[in-house]
Amino acid sequence: MIGFVTRKFFYSLSVLFGIVTVVFLLFTALPGDPARLMLGQRADQSEVEMIRKDLGLDLPLTTQYLVYLNDLSPFAFYSLDNSDSPYFFEPSEHESSKTIWSSEHAAFVLKPPYLRRSYQSQQTVVDIVLDALPGTAVLAVTSILIATFLGITFGIFGALFKGQWLDKLLMVFSIFGMSLPSFVAAILIMWLFAYLLGDITGLEVTGSLYEIDEFEGRQLVLKNLILPAITLGVRPLAVFMQLTRNSMLDVLSMDYVRTATAKGLSFTVVVVKHALRNALNPVITAISGWLASLLAGAVFVEIVFGWKGLGLVMLNALNTYDLPVVMGCIILVAVIFVVINMLVDVLYGIFDPRVSIS
Repeated sequence: MIGFVTRKFFYSLSVLFGIVTVVFLLFTALPGDPARLMLGQRADQSEVEMIRKDLGLDLPLTTQYLVYLNDLSPFAFYSLDNSDSPYFFEPSEHESSKTIWSSEHAAFVLKPPYLRRSYQSQQTVVDIVLDALPGTAVLAVTSILIATFLGITFGIFGALFKGQWLDKLLMVFSIFGMSLPSFVAAILIMWLFAYLLGDITGLEVTGSLYEIDEFEGRQLVLKNLILPAITLGVRPLAVFMQLTRNSMLDVLSMDYVRTATAKGLSFTVVVVKHALRNALNPVITAISGWLASLLAGAVFVEIVFGWKGLGLVMLNALNTYDLPVVMGCIILVAVIFVVINMLVDVLYGIFDPRVSIS
């Protein structure tokens, strides 16, 4: 088991390394000069060169890449003087760092990952991302809970009423839900329930989890979560419903289910205790994968509904060419996605005897 977990860990680490490399090369190759965008088009050339040097943009591409890896790594080398070393050293960024080895000019430290600073606000990217992450996390978790409950419920009814009008209606909804892009679903749901029926539902076109009131200050507004959560949950709901229905049909045809029915057990006990428990394995696998996907895929929904999360932060950063913020958001989502998938693989290795770990 230790070997299995170790292999999964290093595999996940290699995936993250590849993602970081692709993200760095992609955004480094983008046209435009961040230094000139920060100072404006009429800025003096000497000022532009000063900003480029401060950001490390005057260094060769290979050196910039090594510096970026050095900043992201929990173990890193840093220069202890103000020479033209390619390594950034800002003690204020690493107050919790621990020096492992040091000399007169350099140090090897253990530190939290450093995602640089925003070009526009000069706020650390870690602070920006951590401030936006709760909004996206609440939205994704609420969506997955709605999709799980309704998907399993509808899937059970589809299996129990196979071939009847209810089953056919649910299948049409499932196909429609899986084929509908999230941004299209967001526009349709917002138009119907917030614009046309807004007086009845009391729901707003846009809004976030917290809003600022002129008299009462920061207020929690849970009703703003309803439409974005339903919109984001449409596709996983359709997938969970199909998986539950198909798995339930397979399980209901098994001998032990017929035996339980022949023993005189009630219909509810047979379905819930014997059939459903064995039919949920593929659904649980899908739930774990979709939770990670929703964290990454909430971007369009957040933009349409004006929900303050990682998606809205990334959009604003792209509009202002604030590359460190964009790269930080992408890397954070990648880390969450990889960690969740690694944990699911490890849990399967522990709990499922059919998974070989030798």
